[in-house]
Order: sequence, then structure tokens, then C-alpha cells
Amino acid sequence: MDTLYNYQINTRESDEFIDITAKVSQCVAKSKVESGIALVYCPHTTAAITINENADDDVKRDMIYWLDKIYPQDSNFKHMEGNSPSHLKSSAFGSSQSIIINEGKLLLGTWQGIYFCEFDGPRMRNFYVKIIKDV
Repeated sequence: MDTLYNYQINTRESDEFIDITAKVSQCVAKSKVESGIALVYCPHTTAAITINENADDDVKRDMIYWLDKIYPQDSNFKHMEGNSPSHLKSSAFGSSQSIIINEGKLLLGTWQGIYFCEFDGPRMRNFYVKIIKDV
């Protein structure tokens, strides 16, 4: 049996990475699934889900700094909302991540964490966690 969890998250900055690893781990624990996949999905076009280092906050700051350099605000964008860089950042990261569940726990590396990536905040956002049990 698969289990779906829905979370709301209030973002505070225009661009930020919010560690959601604990929430995803709680979903795995609640599901009691020992072996399977945790699928983390973001239903927004200007936000994303990623996995990266969660030991040093400078990694998040560096990523945001360079994303702004790679995807700068530019007057040549045609999208009327003015948030084209946010759409580009979201597409570069992707809307979901799949994490293996092994022995009832997320199979993440020592320094890895799961992040909700806000690129057009602050906003009220949602993300979903689907726990899929191996058959």
C-alpha cells in the first residue's frame, strides 16, 4: 500500500532552501515501510526539490548566489509576471526527488539533506511525500 502526505510550507525569502529531511523521515516512520521509495514532489513552477549538503549553511548561500548569476533578472524576458529567472531555476532543479527507503530509513549520504527550494517567495507552498512500498 502506498501512502501520500501533504505539507504546507511558508517561505520567507525570494530565494531560499528549506531543509525538509525531518518531515520526509517522519513520513517513512509513520508508514512503517521497511523497503521502498520516498517520492518528494513540488507542484509549483517556481519552486523545486533537491538533495544537497545539509551540514554547512554556506552551501545554500553559495547556491543561491550563483543561481542569481546564472539566471539574472533581465529586461529581455517576455513573461509578464517578471519571474522568468524563478521558472528557469525551478526547471534546472526539477520538481521531485526519489529517495530509497532501506531498513525503514531514508538512504541518504552522511551530509545529504532534502530541500524545498523557493525561487519566487515569500509564498505559501505545498509539497507532497509519497511512500511506495516494494512488493
